[in-house]
Amino acid sequence: MSKLDSKVPEGPLKDKWTNYKDHINLVNPANKRLIDVIVVGTGLAGGSAAASLAELGYNVKAFCFQDSPRRAHSIAAQGGINAAKNYQGDGDSTYRLFYDTVKGGDYRSREANVYRLAEVSANIIDQCVAQGVPFAREYGGLLDNRSFGGVLVSRTFYAKGQTGQQLLLGAYSALSRQIARGKVTMYNRHEMLELVIVDGKARGIIARNLVTGEIERHSAHAVVLCTGGYGNVFFLSTNAMGSNVTAAWKAHKQGAFFANPCYTQIHPTCIPVSGDYQSKLTLMSESLRNDGRIWVPKKIEDVKAIREGKLKPKDIKEEDRDYYLERRYPSFGNLVPRDVASRAAKERCDAGFGVNKTGEAVFLDFSSAIERYGKTEANIQGIENPSKEKIIELGKKVVEAKYGNLFQMYEKITDDNPYETPMKIYPAVHYTMGGLWVDYNLMTTIPGCYACGEANFSDHGANRLGASALMQGLADGYFVLPYTIGDYLSKDIRTGKIPTNSPEFDAAEAKVKEQLSKLIDNNGTKSVDYFHKRLGKIMWDKCGMARNEKGLNEALVEIAQLREEFWKDVKVPGKMNEFNPELEKAGRVADFLELGELFAKDALHRNESCGGHFREEYQTEEGEAKRDDVNFAYAAAWEYKGKPGDAVLHKEELKFENIELKQRSYK
Repeated sequence: MSKLDSKVPEGPLKDKWTNYKDHINLVNPANKRLIDVIVVGTGLAGGSAAASLAELGYNVKAFCFQDSPRRAHSIAAQGGINAAKNYQGDGDSTYRLFYDTVKGGDYRSREANVYRLAEVSANIIDQCVAQGVPFAREYGGLLDNRSFGGVLVSRTFYAKGQTGQQLLLGAYSALSRQIARGKVTMYNRHEMLELVIVDGKARGIIARNLVTGEIERHSAHAVVLCTGGYGNVFFLSTNAMGSNVTAAWKAHKQGAFFANPCYTQIHPTCIPVSGDYQSKLTLMSESLRNDGRIWVPKKIEDVKAIREGKLKPKDIKEEDRDYYLERRYPSFGNLVPRDVASRAAKERCDAGFGVNKTGEAVFLDFSSAIERYGKTEANIQGIENPSKEKIIELGKKVVEAKYGNLFQMYEKITDDNPYETPMKIYPAVHYTMGGLWVDYNLMTTIPGCYACGEANFSDHGANRLGASALMQGLADGYFVLPYTIGDYLSKDIRTGKIPTNSPEFDAAEAKVKEQLSKLIDNNGTKSVDYFHKRLGKIMWDKCGMARNEKGLNEALVEIAQLREEFWKDVKVPGKMNEFNPELEKAGRVADFLELGELFAKDALHRNESCGGHFREEYQTEEGEAKRDDVNFAYAAAWEYKGKPGDAVLHKEELKFENIELKQRSYK
């Protein structure tokens, strides 16, 4: 075990990033034309990084496995993006955003990175407005804000319930401009299957053309991985079906340390599982918790009646409803952080108060908000003594303007009208705070290999606050990586083109072809999904919202056994050198079967509860996460040693010089 050097600059926290930028090496514009950079993934982090690097003058090769960068999973983000602009005049500041993010992450993030994130957040909004992102505006013309969990201010900028889509279109427009200029070469429908290292540095990738099946070699002076998170290791998650860990995992197996894999975010407001044949889950934006109130019936007989269809939610009297978040956390109420809200929902459902047939759902109710907004709107319109019907009519229009597309999506999926009856929600796997370990420069432990956005172990600690994913992805791509990568590339201006006919590329390509051939030739009896679903069940049951030593030890054994069975009995139809989605899926699940074991190993070694990592043995008397700051105030970075179970732990000690370490409280 070794202690990792995060390369955080010296000096006061508020001056670190400015002083760092003032003293790094630069590459002059003429020399940038001599340097190639590969960017894998073209979501918010990758799209913004590729566009920014090309704008600076580098030659960029961008890869995505979708048919267009516009299809990246960033498009699914709904609620908003945080920034400390204090438009509401409610006391927000760079420091408060920094503090809320560190506290929300349960004091398991790197102070310097989080402060930098808060510092550049305001620039992100200005950048996106300049690109034409249609943020919501209030009556005075200023950009509007709403609240998200874990904070007491309104700092979340939004575009209805489509914020990720609109931000991605902004990044895509910047990327498209560089494609048209010839500074970005775009490789759609290509998947990275190996990282190529030459003389200890990342110098290229092996990719598969997903349309033709052709294996291709691509070289560059640096490789940037912006490939998102690994939530699909649970099979059922809010992630897009194609989201995977493969690119990051290949880098890990080549020497990049993987940090905090057990830090997974369970989002509290998802549409509940409806059956055994479901392939993914749908997120309902956290923004709904601004106005929606979460409750379950107080009486078990009312719960049973609702499940049996004998009572409707609106039949339950106000005094017979348990608004359990408002009861337990009076200061933050329904806007507690995601990990807290998720565990509270699980506790109520485990106690028998779940309101759907499976017992795994709670209500998210907008009736109070509709009435409140209706009264306000009636006053604005000068309607005296409006009827209850008129108030409801006016209120629905206000709610529709704020959340209409989300309500429409919910009704299409469930066939319930959320204007008339409360939504049913339950926690589900959403985001992953773990990922490739990176230093202050966003470089992994492999020189020349960078990771941005959700692919790195991020700035979110053990729990991400809502609306911070978009902030981190765009901060990394637009405002951090373009500086830090230049310092590294300044040493490559005389290197020349990296050849692809080297022994290192030969070996990497042969390795890829060997694995693909093994999958095609296996000729087993079970489908890829058969194994993925079994892995997901192990992960959810034993590494999900709550973990314990017994379950984690069982998971380690079961995942290793499942992986062995996979390689003996998986059947992949079709051929290698053709369009073959089942082969793509098989490679991704093979990597999930390795990651899952490291995930359980990481969760088992961390004898504490923090954020999204909740060990049942380590909780307060009130059922909250109980940290151990003496023994576990570090980022756990794992080095690959041949098998996931043999990974070696390296620690990055986390120093808290600007924020006091204390038990989180949202009461």
